[in-house]
Amino acid sequence: MNLNKEERKAVVTLRLQKAKETLLEAKDIVKLCHWRVVANRLYYACYYATSALLIKHGHMAQTHSGVISMLGLHFVKQGIVSNEQGKFYKRLFELRQTGDYDDWITIEEIDVQPLIAPAEEYICFLEKLIAQDVV
Repeated sequence: MNLNKEERKAVVTLRLQKAKETLLEAKDIVKLCHWRVVANRLYYACYYATSALLIKHGHMAQTHSGVISMLGLHFVKQGIVSNEQGKFYKRLFELRQTGDYDDWITIEEIDVQPLIAPAEEYICFLEKLIAQDVV
């Protein structure tokens, strides 16, 4: 995807908006106790924010695993995003994968509830990075 500066800015803005909306969806779904769906929404909220960060800096990934790799290469290795935040994002990805594709695993409140506040913090942190010119 080749984007000019204005297009890139628009996509980044839309992805951040999507991240915030998806985080709100996750919080709303908590009330229904659909923990697999909450895990899915938390992952996607963080995915949208992560992809916004990558796009802002001209990095494109074709897969979800590619987004994880690009985050690690361009931001974790550089010390811009902490190792803990990189691991957190990967953990959300793995939980989402498990919930979506593993027939024998049940995702429960204890698996998801402790991830809600860190997901919100992760998104806020990336939003601040995007607002700055860190790279």
